[in-house]
Amino acid sequence: MFETVRFIEIVLLIYGLSLIGYFLDFLQHNQRVNQFAFWLLGIVWAIQSIYLLDSLFQAQSLPIANLRDGLFFYSWILVTFSLVINRLFKIHFIVLFTNVFSFFILLLYMFSHAEQQSVRMSVQLANEILIIHIALSIMSYGFFTIGFLLSMMHGLQYYFLKHKTGLRWMWRFGDLHRLDQLSFWANALGIPLLMIGLMLGVVWAYTSGAEFYWFDMKTIGSFVLLGVYIIYLFVRMGWRYEKQKTSYFQLLAFLLLLINFFLFGVFSDFHF
Repeated sequence: MFETVRFIEIVLLIYGLSLIGYFLDFLQHNQRVNQFAFWLLGIVWAIQSIYLLDSLFQAQSLPIANLRDGLFFYSWILVTFSLVINRLFKIHFIVLFTNVFSFFILLLYMFSHAEQQSVRMSVQLANEILIIHIALSIMSYGFFTIGFLLSMMHGLQYYFLKHKTGLRWMWRFGDLHRLDQLSFWANALGIPLLMIGLMLGVVWAYTSGAEFYWFDMKTIGSFVLLGVYIIYLFVRMGWRYEKQKTSYFQLLAFLLLLINFFLFGVFSDFHF
């Protein structure tokens, strides 16, 4: 089943899209998004189940004889529990958290599986996952940048309305509520992309033989940045949400993004 790099990447893509869907549903309950994420997760479960049955028939026993096979079975169990909980109990938060962990476990298995198949397959998968790690991380930075710019436009629009100046420009900025919502969703999309990108980067580093340092400045900065934007979302969704204070928080988060991208890379041992 997992005999080609392309197939592994397709499975990870489906699972990643499911994670993003559950994350968006976590932020603002949406039945359509939840159903979309559920069916994508169902596809992942079906692929895992077919592979599990194939291994069961070939080995005449559950594929849990070693740590590598145990990782796959562990991931399958977590996905199964997630589907059951999502369908029967509607506890959506635990579904999201369980699948984040399961995605990481499945990543570890797929890398170790590729390494066992052949050196060429292992190197090819490691190189392509590294590219995806970089692409997703930079893409998340793009969403964060759009979110920041929309927030600044909201601040300018608010200033124009409060001081009754720049009236001829206001219609070009858009209404306050729309700017606020677009800024929120741009940041919300950036968070799961950065999270998945970081997971790919960590697994790549540990399985490719590259020298990886948890105390690397770029690594620390990336995880701190993710944490700061997660805090921003909780503040943004809070009961006593105040737009102006949240805008200052978002400004600090964006400054940290710039520092992490341009400055911390200089002090990194393996990042650019």
